[in-house]
Amino acid sequence: MIKTPLCDLLGIEYPILQGGMAWVSTAKLAAAVSEAGGLGIIGSGHNDAQWVRDQINKTREMTSKPFGVNVMMMSPHVEDVMQVILKERVPVITTGAGNPAKYIPQLKEIGTKVIPVIPSVALAQRLEKAGVDAVVAEGMESGGHIGELTTMALVPQVVNGVNIPVIAAGGIADGRGLVAALALGASGVQIGTRFMCASECEIHDNIKKMIVKAKDRDTTVSGRSTGHPIRALKNRLTKQYEDMERECVPVEELEKLGIGRLRNAMIDGDTEYGTVACGQIAGMVREIQPAREIINNIMEGACQVKRALGVN
Repeated sequence: MIKTPLCDLLGIEYPILQGGMAWVSTAKLAAAVSEAGGLGIIGSGHNDAQWVRDQINKTREMTSKPFGVNVMMMSPHVEDVMQVILKERVPVITTGAGNPAKYIPQLKEIGTKVIPVIPSVALAQRLEKAGVDAVVAEGMESGGHIGELTTMALVPQVVNGVNIPVIAAGGIADGRGLVAALALGASGVQIGTRFMCASECEIHDNIKKMIVKAKDRDTTVSGRSTGHPIRALKNRLTKQYEDMERECVPVEELEKLGIGRLRNAMIDGDTEYGTVACGQIAGMVREIQPAREIINNIMEGACQVKRALGVN
């Protein structure tokens, strides 16, 4: 058994959070992860408040255990989504692409734990002062929007810089990754890519198959020139991005090219011209498994590493 203060903070059995990925992390996946002892998280993305409310209700129909909602602060629906979260008294929220500070007093009032995803020590410290309960330090190995620092470099610096629990994310898929994160001072991990290949994950089978076939160098980063780089599996779309960036096309054209591409991949199964956002760890995801089996494998692997190291 590996238990950390994060487990007590969130009321979960294992120090594992499932990433709140847009078009990926629906109620079915979130509930399955929570039922298995981790913290399942609904990815609200740019969906409206009614969609989020429906997903919360569906999750509660499938589990009585704690779960969370990830809120994209740049979403045009963020105000309405936050009102739903407040009304529904969601146990945990994670946030990305912005600062949730103005909502923290209301969230704390109803007991919601607030955990922003951060790419730097400075932002972690600023949000700690604003009253967040923990932070997810996410390295550039992760899928989707990324920062500039690796997980190995970022996590210990954030741990040294704040006095709240730090959750490591980016490049973690098994028990070795969990133990490594704990050794860096983290209180737990957030895992996205491996849960994309959970049997309860409702993304298109084409995408799951693409991830299972992926090798270590099959992801690339596009959109650096826009200031919002994204890691995804290489395909014709990423090659088009690469060509356009090399030609220094206007940022507006690059942003237009990306509109709707994530949905095209995850829902429609477009492996060539969709954005197949996933992390560098995709090369370690070799099969589709139930969420409970994924979590059990991670925990068993972590215990094996601890025994090999002679650590209690």
